[in-house]
Amino acid sequence: MRNYKYLPRINTPADLRQLPEKALPEVCDELRDDIIHECASTPGHLASSLGTVELTVALHYVFSTPDDRIVWDVGHQAYGHKILTGRRDTFHTNRQFGGIRPFPTPEESPYDTFACGHASNSISAALGMATAAIAEGNDQRHIVAVIGDGAMSGGLAFEGLNNTSETRNNLLIILNDNNMSIDRSVGGMKHYLLRLDTSPTYNRLRFGLSRRLTKIGLLNDTRRRALLRFNNSLKSLLMRQKNIFEGLDIRYFGPVYGHDVLQLVATLRQIKDMKGPKLLHLQTIKGKGLEEAEKNPTIYHAPGLYDPDSGERIKEDSANLPPKFQDVFGATLVELAAQNPRIVGVTPAMPTGCGMTPLFEAYPERAFDVGIAEGHAVTFSAGMAKEGMQPFCNIYSAFAQRAYDNIIHDAALLRLPVVLCFDRAGIVGEDGPTHHGAFDLCALRPVPNLTIASPYDECELRRLMFTAQQPDRGTFVIRYPRGRGRLTDWRCPLETVPVGKGRLLKEGADIALLSFGPIGNVCADAIAAFEQANQGQVSVAHYDLRFLKPLDEELLHDVATRFNHILTVEDGARAGGVGSAVAEWMLDNGFHPVIKRIGMPDHFVPHGTPAQLYAQCGMDKAGIIRELESFSKQ
Repeated sequence: MRNYKYLPRINTPADLRQLPEKALPEVCDELRDDIIHECASTPGHLASSLGTVELTVALHYVFSTPDDRIVWDVGHQAYGHKILTGRRDTFHTNRQFGGIRPFPTPEESPYDTFACGHASNSISAALGMATAAIAEGNDQRHIVAVIGDGAMSGGLAFEGLNNTSETRNNLLIILNDNNMSIDRSVGGMKHYLLRLDTSPTYNRLRFGLSRRLTKIGLLNDTRRRALLRFNNSLKSLLMRQKNIFEGLDIRYFGPVYGHDVLQLVATLRQIKDMKGPKLLHLQTIKGKGLEEAEKNPTIYHAPGLYDPDSGERIKEDSANLPPKFQDVFGATLVELAAQNPRIVGVTPAMPTGCGMTPLFEAYPERAFDVGIAEGHAVTFSAGMAKEGMQPFCNIYSAFAQRAYDNIIHDAALLRLPVVLCFDRAGIVGEDGPTHHGAFDLCALRPVPNLTIASPYDECELRRLMFTAQQPDRGTFVIRYPRGRGRLTDWRCPLETVPVGKGRLLKEGADIALLSFGPIGNVCADAIAAFEQANQGQVSVAHYDLRFLKPLDEELLHDVATRFNHILTVEDGARAGGVGSAVAEWMLDNGFHPVIKRIGMPDHFVPHGTPAQLYAQCGMDKAGIIRELESFSKQ
C-alpha cells in the first residue's frame, strides 16, 4: 500500500467534501497515482480513467452523491469514481473473478446509478432520472450525465439530446471531449467539438441577469424558452458560430480545460442550480499523467501489464503462439481485398480491436471507421452492398445487439451481400456480462435470409471469409471468439466451404457430440480424455456443424438414425441456440434421442478469466466430460 496523505481518509464522497478546497489538487495527484499503480498489476481500462481524475473529484466534491445522481457513460472512465466511493481497498480485485465489477452497476454500489458497459446511454438514462425527480417533487436532486470517449457519436446520445430539449428537466450533461473513443475519434461531431468556443464572461453576465429576472417574476419557463431561442439566434449571428446544443435549447458552457480541478469546482458550483438542461464541454487528455499513455492512448486504453513508473508495457512473448482470431481476420481481409476490388471494411470505432488496421493501411479508401454507431455501421454497409460493393462489417458480438433491427430490416430483408463478422463471440472474460457475446446465435437464428457460421479454427475462418464474399451469398454472419486459436501454421489456401454443410471429425458408436465453432477443439480434448478413461468401452463421434443456419439436415439425419444419445456444445446462450435448433429438428422430423445441451446458462455470466468462466458454466473440458459420463451411466 502506497503512502498517501488524503486517499486513506476518503471512504465515501462525504469524506472528500470535508477536505478544504485547496487540498483537491493533491487528492487528484494521489488518485491518479493510485490508478496507475493498481492497473499496472491488475490490468484494466487505464487511459480513459486517467483523463477523468479531476472531473471525478470535482463532481463528488460539488454534488451530494449518492442522493445526487452521476450517470457515467462508458465505464472506462470511472475507476477514480470507484476508488472514491468505498472501493479503494478492493480495487485490486477489479475485473477479477469474485472481485469488484468491471463497470459501474447499481448491483454493486448506490453510487453507481446505472449500467454503463455500452456507450451512449447516459443522457437517456439521466434524463429519465431528472424527469422522475421533478415528477416526485424533488427539485433539489441534481442529475449529471458524463458522456465521453467518443460516445457522443452514438445515435442514442442524439436521441437523448433531442428529448432533453423537449422535456422539463434540470439535467446537466458533461461532455468529456478527449478526441478519442478507443481508436481516435472520427466524424463530423469530432471536428465540430474542436471548433466550439463560448465566452466565460458572456455566460456569467447571462446567468446573473437570468437570476435577477426570475427573482422579480419576469422570467418563467415559457418566457425562458422563448428568450433562450432568441438569444441563441442572436449570438449565432453576432459570433458567426452555430452551436448544435444551444440549437436544441440546451445551455452550453465551454470548452473548459478539464484538468484544473479548482476551476472545475468553481464552474460546477456556478451552473449546478441553473434551471433547465445544460451542457458543460470539457477538453481532457486521455491517459493524462502517464507519458506513454498520453502518447499512445489507443494502446493504453487497456494496455495489460506495464511498469507503473516508466509506463513501459510488459509484452507477452507471442513468437511461437497461435495468432488471435482478430489478426487472422485482418490479414485475410487484406488478401481478399487484393483479389476483389468490391471489398470494403466497416467498423464502429474498433479498427485496432477487431484487426482491421491492416486494411486501413493497405487500402485506406476502402476502410471506414464510422464511430460508436453499430446500427449505422450495418445500414451503411447495406447501402454500399445495394450498389454492388462487398462490405465486411466487423462488430463485437455484444455490441451487435444494438444493431438488431438494422440487420433484419436493412440487410437480411433484401438479402444484401453484407458479411457481418462478430468478434468476441461467446465468453470474453474480465469485462463481464456487458461484453460476453452470448445472444447473437439465439437472436439471429429466426431471421430469414441469413447464413450463420462459426469456424472450428483459423483456417476455417479464412475459408468462411472467402466463401462469404462469393456471388449470391446474401447476408452472411461469421462469429468467432476473443483470443488465440490453436494453429501456428494458419495461412492455408483460400477455398470455398459448402454452405450449410458440416463435417465428421471423428467416428464413434455410442454418443454423438455436435459442436459449433472453436469450442469444438475443447470438445475434441474432452472426447480423447473420456475415451481414454473408460478404455474405449464408450466411443464418441464428433461432428463440426460449421453452420447454424442453414442446418446440415443430411448430417442431422445421419446422427438421428445412428445415435440415441446426442450432446451439443456451443459458446453462446444455451436457450434458443445451436442445441435448441438441433432438438427442434429432431422433434420436427420424428426422432426422439436423448439430447443434452452445453452452453451459457440462463443468467448473466459474471466477470473473470475465460478459464474460470468456462469452468463455472460447465463449458470447459471437465464439464464436457461430466456430460459424456452422464450418458454412459444411462
